[in-house]
Amino acid sequence: MTKYIIITGGVVSSIGKGITSASIGRILRSYGLKVGAIKIDPYLNWDSGTLNPYQHGEVFVTHDGMESDLDLGHYERFLDVELPGVSNITTGKVYQSVIDKERKGEFLGACVQIIPHITDEIKSLIRKTAEINDYDIILIELGGTVGDIESQPFLEALRQLRNEEGHDNVMFVHVTFIPYLNAAGEFKTKPTQHSTKELRSTGINPDMIVCRSQDPIDDALKRKIAHFCDVDPTAVVNAPDASSIYEVPLTLDKENVGKFIAERIKLDVDVESADLDQWKSIVKSLQKQDPVVTIAIIGKYVELEDSYISIREALLHAAAKIGVKLNLEYISSDVDNLDENELKELDGILIPGGFGERGVEGKLDAVEYAIQNNVPIFGICLGMHSMVIQFARRNSMDNANSTEFDLDTMYPVIDLMEKQKEIKQMGGTMRLGSYDCKLIKNTKAHNLYKQDLVKERHRHRYELNNDFREELQNKGLIISGTSPDDFLVEMVELEDHPWFVGCQFHPEFKSRPNNAHPLFVSFMDAAYNFSKNK
Repeated sequence: MTKYIIITGGVVSSIGKGITSASIGRILRSYGLKVGAIKIDPYLNWDSGTLNPYQHGEVFVTHDGMESDLDLGHYERFLDVELPGVSNITTGKVYQSVIDKERKGEFLGACVQIIPHITDEIKSLIRKTAEINDYDIILIELGGTVGDIESQPFLEALRQLRNEEGHDNVMFVHVTFIPYLNAAGEFKTKPTQHSTKELRSTGINPDMIVCRSQDPIDDALKRKIAHFCDVDPTAVVNAPDASSIYEVPLTLDKENVGKFIAERIKLDVDVESADLDQWKSIVKSLQKQDPVVTIAIIGKYVELEDSYISIREALLHAAAKIGVKLNLEYISSDVDNLDENELKELDGILIPGGFGERGVEGKLDAVEYAIQNNVPIFGICLGMHSMVIQFARRNSMDNANSTEFDLDTMYPVIDLMEKQKEIKQMGGTMRLGSYDCKLIKNTKAHNLYKQDLVKERHRHRYELNNDFREELQNKGLIISGTSPDDFLVEMVELEDHPWFVGCQFHPEFKSRPNNAHPLFVSFMDAAYNFSKNK
């Protein structure tokens, strides 16, 4: 029988519920349990696909093609699993499903209400995820903060879930913030007390309270929180700020989180058998201070680092793999001219994906700089498009472009997929999820993967235009990966460049701290070699 651990948040948003949830999952995985995860987002959007990266960070794409919240990326990386798209539940999905059922007459003329119809649908979606992979444990993170109006139906559904599944099969973890007031010279627990009181007013008593803080808190403060929040003192856990998110499972393990959970929901495991040695070695690798390799992400959403969070993590995984320290710079492509002095400090350039014309010319300038100066460069999705466009412009195709930016260009080397041309909607209409990529032998791509066929995740509408494929190849562009039927171009490279690789897919979604993605590892290695020879 699947057991559920529900994580709520209080006091402030962005408190780290996702990392806390993923870290608990990592500890439970060390017991040999099969762990899944669900992220509930109370917004009315059906999915994350049309959300602005400045407001919500990156859109994480699951293997089955769901555009989801970035916390699913944390879960996949920490748990080393591939989660199904149903693992991201939104208010939009819940209400659309209920309304569809009402239109079909499935409620037999009943007055459709929040309770029981919406809450029943929420529980149904949760249980559907449990059935897909027969999990031992499912972590359920409720987005937002306790007290938000939009969260209320979900809290009620989760309260009902506890009653229906039984006390021994459901527990609640409440993540709060303990601020430190410099003027008073002390930590303050009142926000946590009020947050817990708000949660209890919904009929939910937390079983564990995870206290986020800038610095560690002492046992006296933990006892105070336990007393006023009516939990066992051993259930008050401190998670102070860490230098790396990958340290959090080790912090929680020292606080005996796994042991408390195992006893609370009666897990049939030997808590002394937890094996976090590999995780400890990952953390140690990430703490390496030299040699330093400087990589820049050159994009248009760089003001919010979460816009490129999976790329950042994939670069960190690769740096740890080859034994270097990553110095990551963020450079805006939305400028008239990139600062060449700034570019001279780089050992590698990464051009990420994106949509729209803003910032594209800056990306093209970065490609040109990398070609002229033999700087390792990695292009992902729109980054690959930028590589192809700039390569074409350098080779007699003046003002070559993508039809995304210029419908009248004489050289539309990047164009819409044919079946995309009739689509008028925005959400969920791209090429999404995992697709096969056939790698061409005797190319860098094939040598890196050491496979003939790989699966990678996509999120795009535009492709390399086959009308220009032969001409581009004749001018020196190497097509190193295609769809199995050879129709769609998946990867490009240049032979006379130290490391010039573009891919249509998003390899960052499959990188793991214990299994860095081969493209990122090779790119990082090339950047390290470039740094030694500058």
